Amino acid sequence: MIPLLELQGFGKRFPARDGSEGDWVIRDLSFKVAEGEFVTIIGPSGSGKSTILNAIAQVDTPSAGRILFRGTPIAEAGMSNLRPGWNRQIGYVTQDDNLLPWRTLIDNVLFPFELQNRLNADTRRQAASLMEAVGLTGFEKHYPHELSGGMRKRAALIRTLVYDPPVILMDEPFGALDAQTRVQLQSDLLDLWQARRKTILFVTHDIGEAIALGDRAVVLSHRPTRILAEHHIDIPRPRHIHDVFAMADFPRFYDAIRAQVT
Repeated sequence: MIPLLELQGFGKRFPARDGSEGDWVIRDLSFKVAEGEFVTIIGPSGSGKSTILNAIAQVDTPSAGRILFRGTPIAEAGMSNLRPGWNRQIGYVTQDDNLLPWRTLIDNVLFPFELQNRLNADTRRQAASLMEAVGLTGFEKHYPHELSGGMRKRAALIRTLVYDPPVILMDEPFGALDAQTRVQLQSDLLDLWQARRKTILFVTHDIGEAIALGDRAVVLSHRPTRILAEHHIDIPRPRHIHDVFAMADFPRFYDAIRAQVT
């Protein structure tokens, strides 16, 4: 079966200040992501986790190798044309919520439909349904500065989910939140994923988060980055975030990954 997403021999380096090509940040990295799979990526700081997502999202280019979507190359070394989001097939939830401050919450959520000329009664109902699912009903007319950090993160998540891209990239979306809000958003994400089964590639520094959310946890090495290990997280689904950390298998995964992330 053709994977939904595949990196083949992916590499990235950035020019040095002296004008030379610079050292490799990532080199010869290959992995596949299946349709509907939830993959978490964890590794040391500076290992290029965000760089990988940027290349998949086509906001940056590979220095080596290529990226395939359903078997079709969409990015490769030497390419000159960047097509961010690759025809709306790839959604990207970054570390910042990136909500437009002059637009209300509902207008932010509906913004992708406006860009696609798809704003109608059906798409408004889709947005309302997602807002209800994450507890944002009643806040439709609020502006971003009137919302808590957790509410802005929920809005950023459903703004991506609402236009239904097959792949969603998430770059430490909950990293700056307090522990209680983070756990609630992890729970919301698990519920939304269970209902829609989107393919998700989720970058995190948190080992517990990587285990609790993922079907598979990919562990990256130090630079030049390669895949150090992959752990298939066979904790049953549907999962409830509060229960995962108490499950008998959790310490086994946690200790194995912690020993590799140094």
